[in-house]
Amino acid sequence: MAMRYGYSLNAGDDFNATVDLACAAEEAGWDGFFVPDGIAIAVPELGAFPLFDPWVVLGAISARTSRIRLGTMITPVSRRRPWKLARECVTVDHISKGRLILSVGLGAATDDGGFHKVGEEMDLKRRAERLDEGLQILDGLWKGKPYTFAGEHFRVDGMTMIPGPVQSPRIPIWVVGVWNKPKSMRRTLEWDGVVPQKANGLEPLSPDDIRRLGAYVAERRSAQGPFDVITGGPSVGKGKRPAEIVRPYAEAGATWWIEGDMAADSVGKCFERVRQGPPV
Repeated sequence: MAMRYGYSLNAGDDFNATVDLACAAEEAGWDGFFVPDGIAIAVPELGAFPLFDPWVVLGAISARTSRIRLGTMITPVSRRRPWKLARECVTVDHISKGRLILSVGLGAATDDGGFHKVGEEMDLKRRAERLDEGLQILDGLWKGKPYTFAGEHFRVDGMTMIPGPVQSPRIPIWVVGVWNKPKSMRRTLEWDGVVPQKANGLEPLSPDDIRRLGAYVAERRSAQGPFDVITGGPSVGKGKRPAEIVRPYAEAGATWWIEGDMAADSVGKCFERVRQGPPV
């Protein structure tokens, strides 16, 4: 599978400029554009992040673009109502005519006040349980038939949600997986892609890590259909051409490079990079 290239906006302090940036990304040849899903994220080294509701942003981008894939990076399902998230996803999938990708994880509970400042679940195990249940509910409701679910955290009683997604068999779901923790990685194999990270959440995977991860997926995944392996980071400012930075990851089997720079603290600082085009 050939490498595809997305841009991830980490900070958006101007709604309309964010939409314009996604349009610029499409014009410059990027394959995807991803926005954060948070409530009140603050990182000690960088301060608070300006944020807008991702589904409103993605709806606006969908109406202004025609080719580029769109999605979140990432949605913390553990603090969502899965049925509401299912409806939001389907709506954006229809506006975009089938271009949505949903990436999910446990969420940055210590960084996002949408967890610890409002009484949301903080326990890692229980958040993992809520994520697993939420994903089952999304998949069930997207089938457009009466769906019942009884879990530890969520319950659905014979709900039918129509229309279903434009995409078939479902909207692609990418799941954050900690390499190499078996329980976390097994979760990713049930869906459509993995956003791998190391246990500390900071150090990126190396091309050799990506190669080993790909072998792990090939050996253990039984589900049908394509499976994406996502990597990324900044590809400029390291004394090499962007393509030289990305090429080892493509050769190792990564299928998406998501360009992003945590230090880019406004949309305005992102336009120059986006207009340079993907690192090919």
